[in-house]
Amino acid sequence: MILTVEVQAVIRLGKRYPRPDWPETILRSNTLGQSAMTEPDPPRRYRFGVFEADAATGELRRQGMRIKLNAQPFQVLLMLLERPGELLTREEIARTLWPDGVFVDTEHGVNSAVNRIREALGDMAGNPRFVETLARRGYRFVAPVERIGANGAAPPAQPRPGAATPAGAAEESAETSQPPAPRRRGRILATEDDLPKASHGVVQTLFILFQAMYLAFYVGALANLAEIRDLLMPLPIAAFVYRLLIVTAAILIPVRAFLLCAALFHAPGFRARLLRLWPLVLLFDVLWSLSPFLLLHHINFGLALACMALLVYSPFAQRSLALMGAGSADGNASPSAGVR
Repeated sequence: MILTVEVQAVIRLGKRYPRPDWPETILRSNTLGQSAMTEPDPPRRYRFGVFEADAATGELRRQGMRIKLNAQPFQVLLMLLERPGELLTREEIARTLWPDGVFVDTEHGVNSAVNRIREALGDMAGNPRFVETLARRGYRFVAPVERIGANGAAPPAQPRPGAATPAGAAEESAETSQPPAPRRRGRILATEDDLPKASHGVVQTLFILFQAMYLAFYVGALANLAEIRDLLMPLPIAAFVYRLLIVTAAILIPVRAFLLCAALFHAPGFRARLLRLWPLVLLFDVLWSLSPFLLLHHINFGLALACMALLVYSPFAQRSLALMGAGSADGNASPSAGVR
């Protein structure tokens, strides 16, 4: 009906100002405008390795099988896929996910979204095949990406001019053609992305206090061997426990002195050394978490048990502090660590 009224108006104008091609021209432009308005945007689908992401349906699939990924992590994944090889800053992600006026912990939210993406893709922060972390800056999608149209796949998406090209692109392409290694779910150990940002002074101080605390344990035990021997006497393996205590304390004093000095003087590669040493530290720290029971002459059993429970967590806390920048000069973890 609206179109008919427009045609009649044009015909009346044509009679007043003869221009035989006016009605056809306006009709043609009107038809083109309507088709442009009604024509939907082409669907966005991306293929990378054995995965496909469909922006229209919000689905991530691996070899045709749907993988569960919530809306916000999927939105971040699409942002990465639209700009392969480019830096996507944490601020850009936060602005997209949480508009102005929404008060949330954006740091934790961004970390959580990226971790959910990695879990879905079987990716790892320490050895990325898809999502690479650029420390303190953001993330980059390092695998080749294909845009898929309605009639099939288009050529691989290329990074924008000026975007950083990841090293070893050929190797990445070969790797992504194989199914990613399954990621162990329910992991206990935190990665750098799981941890909050904190003042370097606070992180450094806490790490040094941990080392000083353990040094005090070892020195105090060796200074009170007679009392400890009397305490252990009722045990059937008293002699073994007594010797084990002396040997481990003698070994761990220089280890703690090394960690203390390395953290105080910001030794290069400190984080990498600590993470390599950490399994040994974990073993001995769990063993020495029983040390409060050596004070049963002075404290009751309940307090000793509570202190033991806290000390069991201590090696995990030290590892997290190292990932947060303890021992580094400016709070940024050493890139040579290679473990997250």
